[in-house]
Amino acid sequence: MLLKDIFKNIIDINEIKKYQDIDIRSICCDSRDIKEDSMFIALKGGKYNGADYSLEAISKGASVVVMNKSEMPSKTFDNGCYVYVEDTNKMVKSIAERFYDNPSKKIKTIGITGTNGKTTISYLIESILKASGKKCGVIGTINYRIGDKEKPAINTTPGILENQQLLSEMVEAKLDYCIMEVSSHALSQGRVDLINFHAAVFTNLTNEHLDYHKTKENYFDAKAKLFQNLLSDKTSVVNIDDEFGEKLVLMTQSRVLTYGVEHNADLRAIDIKLSQDQTTFKIKYELMDIAIKTSLIGMHNVQNILAAAAICLTEGVSSSAVKEGIENLKVVPGRLEKIDYGQGFDVFIDYAHTKDALENVLESLNTISGSRLILVFGCGGDRDRQKRSEMGEVASRCADFSIITTDNPRGEDPKAIVHQILSGFQGDHYIVEIDRKEAIKKALKMAEEGDIVLLAGKGHELYQIVKNQKIDFDEHKIISELLYDNDK
Repeated sequence: MLLKDIFKNIIDINEIKKYQDIDIRSICCDSRDIKEDSMFIALKGGKYNGADYSLEAISKGASVVVMNKSEMPSKTFDNGCYVYVEDTNKMVKSIAERFYDNPSKKIKTIGITGTNGKTTISYLIESILKASGKKCGVIGTINYRIGDKEKPAINTTPGILENQQLLSEMVEAKLDYCIMEVSSHALSQGRVDLINFHAAVFTNLTNEHLDYHKTKENYFDAKAKLFQNLLSDKTSVVNIDDEFGEKLVLMTQSRVLTYGVEHNADLRAIDIKLSQDQTTFKIKYELMDIAIKTSLIGMHNVQNILAAAAICLTEGVSSSAVKEGIENLKVVPGRLEKIDYGQGFDVFIDYAHTKDALENVLESLNTISGSRLILVFGCGGDRDRQKRSEMGEVASRCADFSIITTDNPRGEDPKAIVHQILSGFQGDHYIVEIDRKEAIKKALKMAEEGDIVLLAGKGHELYQIVKNQKIDFDEHKIISELLYDNDK
C-alpha cells in the first residue's frame, strides 16, 4: 500500500510529499520483525521505547519510521522517511485499520476470556468446528495456528498490529473462524480494540494478575469489556457457576447463553462420571441430550467442554459434530497431560499456576483416584506475590506430599519465593528443592505403584526464566530421561 493511502485523512499528506509514493509491504512495532519496505512504528511501552530502535529500523530495511514529535532523534539516515506524530500509541490503531482493512469483519472471531480454561476451550472449539467441516485459525497461549501453519506465541493475546496481521492471513487462507484467547492485559491495553468479535466466552474469575490490575474488581472490569462491546446480534457464553459470570449476564446487550454444573443453566452437564482415564456425562440443552465420552479428565474439563459446546451449538453445529469434535480431542498440550512410559504410576503435567487452577487439578485427581498424590510446584517471580501463600495452602490441603521448587523465578530470589509459599502451607508434608529438575527427579524416585505425580506450573512451556535469561527446560524430555535412567 502506498504511504499516501495509509496516511490519507490521518495526517497532513504534505508533510510526507517527497515520500508519499513509497510502497509499504508490512508494518511492525518490533525492530526484530523488520523486513524490506516495511513501516516501523516506534511505540512507547512500560519497559522499552521504540524510538530507541529507530536507527536500527532503517538500517534493517524499513522505508518509514513513525515517531513521536517529542522524541525526534538527533541523528537520522538520509535514505529513510521519518513521520512525526503527537502519539504513536494512539496513531497505531488508525494505521493498522487502514493497512489491514478490518479483517475481523471477514472472518467470525470468537473471543475466550477468564482466569482459567481459555486454552482448553480454544482447542475444543477448534476440534468441534473442524468436525462440522469448518476451517479455523487459533490465536492462543501455546501457539498461533493458521490452517496447517503454526507460529510460536509471544503473548496469550498479541499486540494490535500482530492481531490484525494474523487475522488478515486467516482471511487470505479463506478460514471460516478465528478462535482467540483474550487476556485481561490485552483488553485493558486496547490490543483487541479493532476486532469485531462475533461471540465471546467467559470461563471464571479468580485472583490473578493483581500485580497489574491492583484489585479483583479492576481485573473483572477488564474482562467485562469484551462483553460490553458485543451488540444484540452477537453471542455471549457465560459460566453461571461463577459469581462474576452472574454479574456479567447483566452487563451485555448480546444474546446470552449460560452454562454450568451447579446452577440451572441453559446448557448443563448431567450424569457425570469421572475416572483416571476418561470422563463421561451428558450435555443437556433444550431438547438435546448429547452423550460425551472424553479423555479430558476432571470436573474443570466438564466446564470447559460445556463452554465449547455452547458456542458451537449457537453457531448451528449439529449435536453429532459437537460429540465427534469433543471426543476427537485426546489431549491439550500441558493441560493435565498424562505422560506414560509404563512406569507403574501416573505422571501428569499441567499449566496450573494460580490458586484456583491448582485446586481444580488437585481436586480432580483426588476425586478420580484414592492414590497418593505427589505435587511438584512453585510460583513465578515478579508476579502476583499475594497468591503464593494461597497456593501453599491449597497444596498442603489437597496433595499428600509437596516438593516446592522454582517456576520462572525471573529477577527474584527463588528462596524468598519459596518462603512466601511456605507461609501458607499447613503441616510438614513437604520438602524444598530449588532446582526444578532435581525436584522432578525426587518426585519420580519417591513414587510407588499406583501413585500420582503432578508437575504443576510449566505445562506447555519449554523454558525457565531465570533473571532475564530463558533457559531450555522441557519437562516431557526431563521425565523421559529420568524414567529411562531409573529403568537402567
